[in-house]
Amino acid sequence: MPAAVPPPAPIEDYALIGDLLTGALISREGSVDWLCLPRFDSPACFAALLHDASAGRWLLAPAREAAVGGRATSRRYRGDSLILETEWRTPDGTVRVIDCMPPRTGGADVVRLVQGVSGRVDMTMDLRLRFDYGSVVPWVTRRGEDLCAVAGPDSIWLHTPVETHGEHLTTVADFTVGAGQAVPFVLTHHASHLRRPRPADAEQAITGTERYWADWMSGCRYDGGWQTAVRRALVTLKGLTYAPTGGILAAATTSLPERLGGPRNWDYRYCWLRDSTFTLQALLSAGFLEEARAWREWLLRAAAGDPSQLQIMYALDGTRRIPEAELPWLSGYEGSRPVRTGNDAAGQFQLDVWGEVLDSLHLARETGLAVDTTAWDLQRMLLEYLEGHWRDPDNSLWEVRGDRRHFVHSKVLAWAGLDRAVDTVRRHGLPGPADRWAELRDRIHREVCDQGYDPERNTFTQFYGSRGLDAALLLLPRVGFLPWHDPRIRGTVEAVGRELCEDGLVLRYRNDADGGVDGLPGDEGAFLACSFWYANALHGTGRTGEARELFDHLLSLRNDVGLLSEEYDVRAGRQIGNTPQAFSMVGLVNTARFLSGMSIETPAKGPAQTPAGPEEDRKVRPGGGARR
Repeated sequence: MPAAVPPPAPIEDYALIGDLLTGALISREGSVDWLCLPRFDSPACFAALLHDASAGRWLLAPAREAAVGGRATSRRYRGDSLILETEWRTPDGTVRVIDCMPPRTGGADVVRLVQGVSGRVDMTMDLRLRFDYGSVVPWVTRRGEDLCAVAGPDSIWLHTPVETHGEHLTTVADFTVGAGQAVPFVLTHHASHLRRPRPADAEQAITGTERYWADWMSGCRYDGGWQTAVRRALVTLKGLTYAPTGGILAAATTSLPERLGGPRNWDYRYCWLRDSTFTLQALLSAGFLEEARAWREWLLRAAAGDPSQLQIMYALDGTRRIPEAELPWLSGYEGSRPVRTGNDAAGQFQLDVWGEVLDSLHLARETGLAVDTTAWDLQRMLLEYLEGHWRDPDNSLWEVRGDRRHFVHSKVLAWAGLDRAVDTVRRHGLPGPADRWAELRDRIHREVCDQGYDPERNTFTQFYGSRGLDAALLLLPRVGFLPWHDPRIRGTVEAVGRELCEDGLVLRYRNDADGGVDGLPGDEGAFLACSFWYANALHGTGRTGEARELFDHLLSLRNDVGLLSEEYDVRAGRQIGNTPQAFSMVGLVNTARFLSGMSIETPAKGPAQTPAGPEEDRKVRPGGGARR
C-alpha cells in the first residue's frame, strides 16, 4: 500500500533547499511538498503544500514514521549552507537524510542521500509527480536504470539503485539501510525534447554544494551581534536569489495565507522594487558587494524606460506581465482559498516606489557601487514623473485593493526621492534643478506635517484625514523625514505600540479602520517585517531594553532551522504567509545591525542623528525603504 496522504505540515515545519534558480520546501516528515521547475515562478511539480499529497510530493522517511506521519527527531543545515540534514532515531536504529540542490550546470537536480547511522532501519519512498500545480499526471516509463516522467515540455528523471515500482499513479520503494550504508536518490528536471541528462553523483554533488556555500560565506564581513541568526538570514537571502539576473524574490511560495482559512493569499515569487534599499543595506553591510551590485543592476534594468510605466514588481528576469489567475482544483493551504498565481498588484499605482528606486540608487552611489551616467539619466526621468504626480492618491505600499488615498508613507517617500536628488546635485555636482527640487521637497514636508499628522493624538496617520495608523509610519525617521527625537515621531511610535500591537507583534494596520481601507474581507496576522521596524523604532527613541526584548522574541519565532515566513498568528501561535520571506530575513539582519551599533539608514546630507535617550551610542543617518 502507498504511504498515507496527510495534509500539508505547519508552515514553520518547512526548510528551504535551492540552487539559486529555484527552491524546494521539505517538511519535518521528510516530504518535498513544494518545488517549481525550472524556475522559482514556474508551475509546481510538487504542490502538496497547497492541497495534499495528491497534488504532488516526494516522501523519503523511515517506514514506521511515514505510516503515521511522524516527524523527524532533529534536523539542521550543514554549516552556513542550504544542505539540509534530517535525522530520525527509531527503535530499530538511526537514519539521516541529506537533501540539497547543487548549483546548476545543466538540468536542475534534487539530491537526497539516505545514510545509516546505527542499527537497520526500514525506509519508504513515495514519489508523486504532478505537473502544472498538481493538475497533470505525467507518463512514467523506465529507461534503463532510471525512471522518466514526461508531460508536455517537462521531463523528470529519477536515478537510484533502489528498486521502484508503480502503485496508484505513484512511484514507491521500500528498502533497508544499515549503519555505514548510503543510498542515493537524484531527481533531475530536463526539457522533454532534449537528450537524457547525465545523473549527478549524489555524494560528489553534496560535497560540491558544501564547497560552494563555504566559498560564498567566506566573503561575509558582518561583525555585529547575533552572528548565527544573521548568517542564516544571509544564506536564505542568497537562496532566494535568481542567479541569472541577480533578482531577489519576495518568497519561494504562492498563496500561503495571511490568515488560516482566509482569502488573503498572494503570489510572492516575484521581485518588488521597494525591497531594494533594505536588501542593499543588508548585503552591503555584510560585505556581499557582488550580490548587491547584481541586485542594483537588476533594479536598473527593471526601472528603465518610460517612468510612467514603472511597476512595483517584476518577474525574476524583469518580465512585466504577471497576470493573476486562480487554481480552483487546489483546496489551498488548510482550506485557504483561492490559490493564486501571478499578481495583479503589479499594475497598481504605488507612489512610494519612485522614492524607493531613487533612494536605492542614492545608496548605491554613496556606498561606492559604480554607477554609470545612464543611472543618473534614469533618476532624472523618475524625478520628472514624481514632480507631476506626487499629489495623486495611490494604493500604498500595502497594495490595498480599495480606493486610492493620500497615504502618508507614500508622500514621505516622494519627499525622500527629491531629498536624495538635491543631495546628489549639491554634493556630487551632477546636473539637475536642485533649487526647484528642494522647494518641492519642502512643500511636501509641510503638507505631510499639516494633513498627515493628528495633533490631538500626537501621531502621524495612515492617510490624510485617517483615524487609522500604519506600521510604515515607523520608517519616517529612517528616511530622514524627521529625527528620532522629534516629539511627533515619539508619539507615533507610542501610538503604534498602543493601537497596532498584538502580543508584542505589529500589524500593518487595522483592517477595520476607516471603514476597511484595503477593500478585502477578513483580517491577517502580525507582519514580521513591521515588528522588526518597531524594534528599530524602540531603539531609535531610546527604549533599547524593550527593543532587545522584542528582537529576542522575534528570533524565538523562527523555525528550528532559522527561517521566518511573512506573518505570525499570535492566536494560533504559528507562522503564516509565504515562506521563507525575504523581507522578514532582511528585517532580522538590519535590526541586528542597528542594535549592534551600525547605521540602518542611507547615507545622505547633513550631520548624523543619534537615537535619543540614555542609551544613545550609535550614529544614524537618513535613508531607508519599505514594503508591502
